[in-house]
Amino acid sequence: MILGLLAISCLTVAVSGVVGLPRGAPSHLSTVIHLAGCLTGIFGAALSLIEGGAAARYTWHIPSGTIALTVDPLAAFFLFPVFVIGGLGALYGEGYWSEAEHHNTARKLRCFYGALTAGLVLAMIAGDAWSFLVGWEIVGVSGFFLVTTEQEPEALRAGWIYLISTHAATLALFAMFGLLHNATGTWQLTRSSALAHSHLVALIFILALVGFGIKAGVMPLHIWLPEAHAAAPSHVSAILSGVVLKLGIYGFVRVLWLVGAYPVWLGTALFILGIVSGVLGVIFALAQHDLKRLLAYHSIENIGIILIGLGIGTLGQATGHHALAVLGFAGGLLHVWNHATFKALLFYAAGAVVHTTGTRHIDALGGLLRPMRVTGIAFLVGAVAICGLPPLNGFVSEWLLYLAGFQALLNGTSVALLVGLAAPALALIGALAVACFVKAFSVVFLGTSRSDIGNPHDATLSMQAAMVPLGIICVFIGLWPAGAAAVTSRAANMLTGETSGAAVASALAPLTPIASLLILVIVATALLIKILIPKRRTVPTWDCGYAQPTARMQYTSSSFAQPLVRLFSWVLLPVTGAARPLSIFPSPQKFHTHVPDPVLDRLLLPGIRRTKHFMRIARIIQVGHVQAYLVYIVVTLMILLAWSSM
Repeated sequence: MILGLLAISCLTVAVSGVVGLPRGAPSHLSTVIHLAGCLTGIFGAALSLIEGGAAARYTWHIPSGTIALTVDPLAAFFLFPVFVIGGLGALYGEGYWSEAEHHNTARKLRCFYGALTAGLVLAMIAGDAWSFLVGWEIVGVSGFFLVTTEQEPEALRAGWIYLISTHAATLALFAMFGLLHNATGTWQLTRSSALAHSHLVALIFILALVGFGIKAGVMPLHIWLPEAHAAAPSHVSAILSGVVLKLGIYGFVRVLWLVGAYPVWLGTALFILGIVSGVLGVIFALAQHDLKRLLAYHSIENIGIILIGLGIGTLGQATGHHALAVLGFAGGLLHVWNHATFKALLFYAAGAVVHTTGTRHIDALGGLLRPMRVTGIAFLVGAVAICGLPPLNGFVSEWLLYLAGFQALLNGTSVALLVGLAAPALALIGALAVACFVKAFSVVFLGTSRSDIGNPHDATLSMQAAMVPLGIICVFIGLWPAGAAAVTSRAANMLTGETSGAAVASALAPLTPIASLLILVIVATALLIKILIPKRRTVPTWDCGYAQPTARMQYTSSSFAQPLVRLFSWVLLPVTGAARPLSIFPSPQKFHTHVPDPVLDRLLLPGIRRTKHFMRIARIIQVGHVQAYLVYIVVTLMILLAWSSM
């Protein structure tokens, strides 16, 4: 029954993409069908998590082998964000990318959005390597067409970088699955005792780190992520960040489950990659002037937090510390849900800002909270959640990782010094995230407009209907962490091999009264301020001697972040466009800064440009005549014969 529901859901969301393709067909029909498929999938995934235990499995024998579809608690756990974000994204797209405003691209976007959702479902319920790779490839190709929806130079550049990256990851996965087949003798994704003792395990894990790390956006394999998230339509950015990145996490977690035995070096590598991605992701986010690009680097940051959890869990299992493994895996997996929720909410709110103002440039915005009340509140909720502040959901998963770090230090485990770094690393990430989102929210929504952005208005009803449920989920998990812990524990149990629900629930028990008390204090303070402070008469603001203050006198995002950018300039290496020396009668001057991506802009693209010189040399010998190529072959053979006879 569970597999049937998920198969129906997969087919439904795939079909929803082609419904309404002919001109004049009702475009709303595809959204209704997509939502119906996602609701069916949520019901099926919920049944699988509630039942737990043995996996539901369906096999189909074909001449060259067996195709298998499998749903276990791990797959069901990762399917939830697919259906929630996939369904809400289709609803959001009704207002954000309507056919009336985008009649040339709306049908294309719906088509590949449905295909992307279906590909994600197929990859996560795949029970064999080939089914997984088919779903993986559907996601990759669909993502390319979604990123390049607008066919503008920026979008095309981002799309091609994404496509090249995802196929580089596919090559690594082909090699990984080949080694898995060599070690187990089957293409089925089932646990095998032979695999844990195979000499190929180390190479399998390395290939998994590369292939799935590219998809997940782990630094330094993140080259496609900032470009694609910024250029894509906002609800596409939401599903890329909230769900497609998690396909990389799911793939690696599935490989962990397949092997069953975790070496210490793997946990160390995951932990270090997590800290590097988390810290550098938030540092580069601080320096961004593009609102969506800022959110993109925060995706790298949160993938880093997930990897910190997986690294702690792997180290706990490898060293025999069950409590450490439980806290690490539960915290990392719960952050998968939390990040999907608040990051989709932030992208939806950012999309509403872009939709009404026509710009993503933070320094061109301002004063949007009054005309965009719902959008502003949604962005604020997402910002508080992503910073890991109570009483919202981001704090819950990070709390488990804090506890893991403290427990490792208190118990004096063999990896205490390493795991103990989790607490200061998370504290640094959280503090920088607070600074970044204070900048983003205050510059975009407070003050007055810094440019002519017309008459901004709030998001449409369909866009608001997509944002509100995500905000409620952020609050709900923060107020009732025990419920989320019960679900997360079912997935974590597959990795630890033992029941972990009670341990996670006890770790989260203090959070509910703390969160409830905090909300009561906030509400009471707001009421007291409203009741006790009398209404003040309106007077002009003291202008500090400026007779005519203008919007240009406000802080910009660049000036707000400048002290922190200067502090981390040794990492960011900002490029500054300095103003020319002033003359007696100066002309208008411009000052701007830009922070190139450390891998794509500073390493890969310059390296590719340098290869053009080698290509010019190659043209000398590529003359286009068969006779010349035959001479090359004969000379090569003679050299090889001479070398072999030595």
